[in-house]
Amino acid sequence: MRYAETGFNLEIDLSRGNIERVETDPKLTELHLGGLGTNAKILWDRVPPETEPFSPDNLLIFGTGLLCGTPAPGANRTIVTTYSPQTLLMAYSMMGGFWAPELKYAGYDKVIIRGKSAKLVYLWINNDKVEIRDAAHLQGKGAVETQELIRQELNEPNAQVAAIGLAGENRVYTASIEHGRSSASRLGIGAVMGDKGIKAIAVRGTKDIYLSRPDEYLKLCNEVLKYIKAREEKPVPGVMPILAGLGSPQEMKHIDEKWHTENFSWGNSRTRRKEFWTKEVEEKWRETQLNARTRLISCYNCPMKCGAIISLPGMSTYMMKCFSKLTYAMAAFSDLDFGFRIAQRAAEYGVDGFSTPQIMAFGFELKEAGILTDQDFAGCPSDNEGKFYWLLDRIVRREGIGDVLANGTHWAAQQIGKGAEAYAHNNIKKHEQLPLKLGMLNPIYFLMYCTGEKINITQIEGQFPQAPFPTMEEREDFVKDWIHVPDEKFKQYLLDWEMRGEHSNPYYPTVDMSVDIVDWQERMHYIDDALGICAGLSSFPLKPPYHIHNYPHFISSGVGIDMDEAKLTKAAKRNRTLIRAVNVRRGLRRADEKPPEDHWRKRFPELEEKLLDAYYKFKGWNNDGIPTKETLHELDLDYVAEDLEQRGIMKNE
Repeated sequence: MRYAETGFNLEIDLSRGNIERVETDPKLTELHLGGLGTNAKILWDRVPPETEPFSPDNLLIFGTGLLCGTPAPGANRTIVTTYSPQTLLMAYSMMGGFWAPELKYAGYDKVIIRGKSAKLVYLWINNDKVEIRDAAHLQGKGAVETQELIRQELNEPNAQVAAIGLAGENRVYTASIEHGRSSASRLGIGAVMGDKGIKAIAVRGTKDIYLSRPDEYLKLCNEVLKYIKAREEKPVPGVMPILAGLGSPQEMKHIDEKWHTENFSWGNSRTRRKEFWTKEVEEKWRETQLNARTRLISCYNCPMKCGAIISLPGMSTYMMKCFSKLTYAMAAFSDLDFGFRIAQRAAEYGVDGFSTPQIMAFGFELKEAGILTDQDFAGCPSDNEGKFYWLLDRIVRREGIGDVLANGTHWAAQQIGKGAEAYAHNNIKKHEQLPLKLGMLNPIYFLMYCTGEKINITQIEGQFPQAPFPTMEEREDFVKDWIHVPDEKFKQYLLDWEMRGEHSNPYYPTVDMSVDIVDWQERMHYIDDALGICAGLSSFPLKPPYHIHNYPHFISSGVGIDMDEAKLTKAAKRNRTLIRAVNVRRGLRRADEKPPEDHWRKRFPELEEKLLDAYYKFKGWNNDGIPTKETLHELDLDYVAEDLEQRGIMKNE
């Protein structure tokens, strides 16, 4: 018997209309755990690196985390994996909500989709009964609207539905997959879903999931719940309110925008607006949010309530969480009411809330610079908010200039030319980042921005504070109950860390410390993404309930695998290295690993090169970011080394 996982994947070939239930190899669970790890293994094995993102041979994988659907709080993440049309590298995006547990209860760990449908369809997975159903009547429907229409059509109110909107149907590179109170939105995976002709995947499951040692497992779950309660009653002092507790950034719970309005870039420009956040603005935004916020909500089996139901006069209700309430408002130099309203339309269209606002602002910035013309914007309203609605409509429909901008700022700039490239300045590996403009280089964040395979800083950072506490008393108080560190040296790093510029060494933390800290933060994210635990309860916040010390017990008692911290660390490193190898095989090299040029006002090029050198060495990669043969052997990835050697990517090292 398999524990925690079902032991079966659902394989669907849309070109042939074939549906197959396939048993999986338990050895892969021991090596890669599940979720992102086994997704990456499937992509490596079955999709050659020459495959184009919109090829029928590209796979779209919906993977549940290993612990999804078990009683573990927050174990609800779906990991969607494919090749990105935007970066051309491996894309993986996490989705919360209820979809992954429902798939487990239906009897499957993953849905693996290949080929293309000749017509628009949706998938209906109802335990052992799986159908490919016509979706012609859903064409053009909103992503959120589609979910409800399918539940009504199936007469199954408890079905969990993941759907695309018009953006996905039209292969917009920032298209998302929406699922009620969550979405998988980064790197254009919704475009791949649309290219394959899938409007939605609906799931209903009523089967059981078994645990190896249930009494022990439930005791661990209760300890996590107890810790969550105690932790919420004691937020970390000296940290902005949205990050002082647990969960995703608590943007819907708090109205705490001073830091963001001062440090986010407004529009697509390189400017910040320190003068914006006044008491009057704060009160206006507070009133807007409290009036719009119907209630706070959670994902499956989680007490955190990171999202909220939003309802404003003249628009339908929808779910919002995290920074999307800000990104549209700041792109348009507007206010929170506008941010809420356009975000609702964007959710129905199914687009990413980080990239899309920047793309629209980028387009208007090019118009102001004379690079795009009035003819490109013929019919565009003159009022500030109206023009953003207008351009959003054009992008998701791929009409006129919207057809160019639908490919993201990097590819649009390449096509437009005339100096447009200089305005696409907030990308990493062709992917728009959170629009931050900060002061002096932060070595830790430099490494995370440059080297993260997720290519999204909010899915890389966590565990270690973003900045030092001002006084030694605050630092000593913080480390007193810092049980989460994998090594005591991290406590000393924090104690020695002074405000940047005050220490005798302006590059503190040092290179080696920075690498250590980044590796710890990455390790936790890769564990979460394999287990399906929300980062908001583990890898993202300070002092979370899940950490490197109790995770082995969850895996041992839940899955029945003999696990300790060393084995878990090795599994995380194996998954991280395999994903690097996937991208190396797609052409990723050191030259691609650089942050947005003006992310920090003060940069240190010599230090940055040393940071990359040290990080690559620590990971067991060569100086171009390619894993060495020795490292791959240590991680049981000899087949990867053999492939890279045959392709001439790995030399005799």
